[in-house]
Amino acid sequence: MTRTFNWRLVFKTLGVLTTLEAIFMLVPTFAAWWYHEADFGAWIVASAITWVSSWWMVGAGRKAEKRVGEREGYVIVAVVWLVYSLFGMLPFWLSGALPQITDAWYETMAGFTTTGSTVFRDVAAQTHSILLWRALMQWIGGMGIIVLSVAILPMFGLGGMQLYSAEVTGVSYEKLSPRIADTAKHMWITYIALTIAEGLLLWLCGMGGFDAICYSMATISTGGFATHNDSLMSYGPAIQWIVMVFMLLSGINFTQLIYLFRGKPQRLIHDEETHWYLGACLAAGILLAVGLLIYTNGMLSSIRIGLFTSIATITSTGFVAADYMIWPTVLWVLIFFLMFTGGASGSTSGGMKWVRLAIFAKAANAEIKRRIHPNAVVPVRFNGSTLREQTISNVVAFMFFYVLIIVLATLLFCGCGIGFDESLGIATSMIGNVGVSIGQWGSSGCYAALPAVAKWAATFVMLIGRLEIFTILLLFSRSLWKK
Repeated sequence: MTRTFNWRLVFKTLGVLTTLEAIFMLVPTFAAWWYHEADFGAWIVASAITWVSSWWMVGAGRKAEKRVGEREGYVIVAVVWLVYSLFGMLPFWLSGALPQITDAWYETMAGFTTTGSTVFRDVAAQTHSILLWRALMQWIGGMGIIVLSVAILPMFGLGGMQLYSAEVTGVSYEKLSPRIADTAKHMWITYIALTIAEGLLLWLCGMGGFDAICYSMATISTGGFATHNDSLMSYGPAIQWIVMVFMLLSGINFTQLIYLFRGKPQRLIHDEETHWYLGACLAAGILLAVGLLIYTNGMLSSIRIGLFTSIATITSTGFVAADYMIWPTVLWVLIFFLMFTGGASGSTSGGMKWVRLAIFAKAANAEIKRRIHPNAVVPVRFNGSTLREQTISNVVAFMFFYVLIIVLATLLFCGCGIGFDESLGIATSMIGNVGVSIGQWGSSGCYAALPAVAKWAATFVMLIGRLEIFTILLLFSRSLWKK
């Protein structure tokens, strides 16, 4: 017997979450008023539509049974990103900044999923309110809409465990306290503290106050939306080093960062995934630096740009300190493969995550040993514990679907008339939420020239990548909808 789906609770939860979005919209609305910008009226209308719609959804969910099952959890997590993007695109469309619905939808989805690719040909020409909304969308989506909501849902009488487990990135998640809402609060406090710290450092090093706010939100969320057309190329080494450090921190599991800031660094020091992640950033940075040094003569600049590009790509932030498409082919091919990796699980970065890559490598090594010694028991260990077969199967299945989606998306983009190299680059960039790619779009991250069909497909791939595939695929599973 199939349990009745709790539609009222879905509407009520979506209404509460959309109310949060309406509150966030007040920030760029104030910016439009403060800077006397012409799009102030568009912001008023967009905010009003979002407010009214949110309370309509709350009203539709009156007297909802307070029961969040697996089905309701997965539906809410998937749909809320669509709802947020639907209302989030209104300012772009109503203000005329992006008069085409397709472009407005693309920009918004690229923001909330922290992909960071853009359809603005001239970013610097946009109003302060539009630039601030782009940064704020990434900041909201970086830690996660649901992680934010879990911290405040209890005050509305709603539970968050099913929602949290459906959105959190990585193979598993760790609670910092018995109540999941407290865990979410600790994560957001750390997130806010890092954002403020970076913003202050950027400002102290000479970046304008408004740009410092936007860049710090785009960095901590590993989103990569910039306020300048050349990303960070025009800024000096001090600014780039600061951004580099905070990109690196944002790619670490936030649970480990919280323990670090609490004076318990041993958790981070002994974490195996962190070793893989930091080792990859360093190794790739050295390779890029050596490659640059061979073709240029500036050692310090080669080291800085090599490390910056390595960290920006692995963490899926997508900031650029130099146009890597003019580098030797071997270097930007390396960057392309780095786009698959991502940061640590429980971070704001995209990609496969290093915990999966490490487990996959260890499982492959164990299989080789079993081939040599058929009767030997060769366990796969991670962080000192023996992994269950279910965990390894989960990793293998995830990586299979990850590659399969890249293949299908590449075929679709090729069908839209885009070359194979560029189609493969776009597909890999979108599912990894990286933003930058290879070929025509390359380090610019501007996708204005994409055909409309390709833009809609790309936004779907972005969403699948942000929710780590299974949350979306499960919605199409018949077994989920059975008892």
